[in-house]
Amino acid sequence: MKKITCRIALVLCVATTMLSSVYGQTTYSKPALENKESWSMVMIPDIQNYVKWGRNQPILELMTAWIEENIDTLNIRMVVCVGDLVQNNEKITRDYDGDQSTQRQWEAASGAFKRLNGKVPYIAATGNHDYSVDRQGNRTSRYNEFFKIDDNFLNGKHLVQNSRDEQQQQTLANAAYEIKGLSGRDYLFMAMEFAPRDTVVSWAKKVAQMPEYKDHRIVLVTHSYLNPKDELGAGQSKWLLWEPYQVDGKILKSPVVLPDANNGQQIWEKLVKPASNIDMVLSGHFSGEGYKKDVNDNGDAVHQILFDAQAMGGGGRSGNGGDGWLRILEFFPDDKTVKVRTFSPLFGASPTTQEHAWKTDSRNAYTVELD
Repeated sequence: MKKITCRIALVLCVATTMLSSVYGQTTYSKPALENKESWSMVMIPDIQNYVKWGRNQPILELMTAWIEENIDTLNIRMVVCVGDLVQNNEKITRDYDGDQSTQRQWEAASGAFKRLNGKVPYIAATGNHDYSVDRQGNRTSRYNEFFKIDDNFLNGKHLVQNSRDEQQQQTLANAAYEIKGLSGRDYLFMAMEFAPRDTVVSWAKKVAQMPEYKDHRIVLVTHSYLNPKDELGAGQSKWLLWEPYQVDGKILKSPVVLPDANNGQQIWEKLVKPASNIDMVLSGHFSGEGYKKDVNDNGDAVHQILFDAQAMGGGGRSGNGGDGWLRILEFFPDDKTVKVRTFSPLFGASPTTQEHAWKTDSRNAYTVELD
């Protein structure tokens, strides 16, 4: 009997171990602050492949629902999306990439952020996919229709500066938000449009130089800046002109050089490097992840982070949008340490997939030190 009892115990032990392995219980831990006095910022990568497919839109909704649920747990003080909010800004023919009209794409993108309204301020930057261009490279976007200052009163509360779009309309695509007293420091979160025009770069530079912000830490958000080789973007900024013709059911398109636009290298030279208070630059556009540390003219480190998860296991253009990956940046109370972690609420929602909910490689989990 004693031998039988021992064998049963052994079988139960093995079975428990196997189940734990299958359901990821031995490795999964829910997102939490390492230091209870920290605050955090959540970074959302390019979302166009979520909104262009009806089947993927619930994943984006799950992501923002998870953020809403964890605002207090993680002391989330800012949410940042790095752009490409839609796949196509405007097309009325049915040859759009995906199965959602451009109207429904914009509605899905803005709708996912609505659950954060009144709960946390957020930046939704513009990417190249959020624009249409004419043959001269002039840009238009429906962004202002779907992302308005009145949507989220917390955005209005913290908005301190903004510039205009190419049609000279007031826009949140170029805007700065001030939040005071984060780990004893005041912060400015600044958004610039995709491939910002010279007037926008000059606006951002003037804001950074204002006496009232000279001691702030500035986090700059712009869509196209750093690539997965940890290099600043170079070369001409281009986007696609949709021609007024269809061939075999597909609308013709032509690449157009944007005549007034700045790439990553130019943004660094004109804005980031001369500034003494831009500590971090967040971007997307290039599929993958990247990190580059440079030193500005003041001798201080600038941490530049790329995060675009569309091809990080999510199947790329025809996949699920990006496996629900988010970045959690925990800012410690020492006003220096920032821990970067990559988490998927999609995988974290089920015991079956929780073991895959964290990316732990050095490109997706690391620590930086602010000067």
